[in-house]
Amino acid sequence: MTQPFSDDELLAYLDEMLSVERAAECESQLRSSPELRQRLSLLLRRRDQGGHSIGEVWRRKRLSCPSRSELGSWLLDALDDDPSDYIEFHLKTIGCRACAANVDDLRQSQQRGAAGVEERRRKFFESSAGVLRSRRP
Repeated sequence: MTQPFSDDELLAYLDEMLSVERAAECESQLRSSPELRQRLSLLLRRRDQGGHSIGEVWRRKRLSCPSRSELGSWLLDALDDDPSDYIEFHLKTIGCRACAANVDDLRQSQQRGAAGVEERRRKFFESSAGVLRSRRP
């Protein structure tokens, strides 16, 4: 049996901030439970009327999320232990989908950049080899 959803989790579901697994559970329960849909509707109405808690502002503004440059440094293994440990906790334990998407994007950029370097190196070598052959006596 799954754990019941807290108000914070339901609001996080609306903001797409739940882990993929927990969001799928929430969506499944929302489809089958009119009570849960009504509770979510009430929470949404209350939030839209201006009721903000510190925790809600913290989550919506993503104040605990590392910056993109910090995530890039983490990928390059260029951070000290404490910030690196926090980023791993943030990604793996908290399951921040926004930061996970940022990390995926940075990884793809890194791979595209590496492929571009190899291509430039190959072209440079080919052009240099041609010049050197033409200079032979």
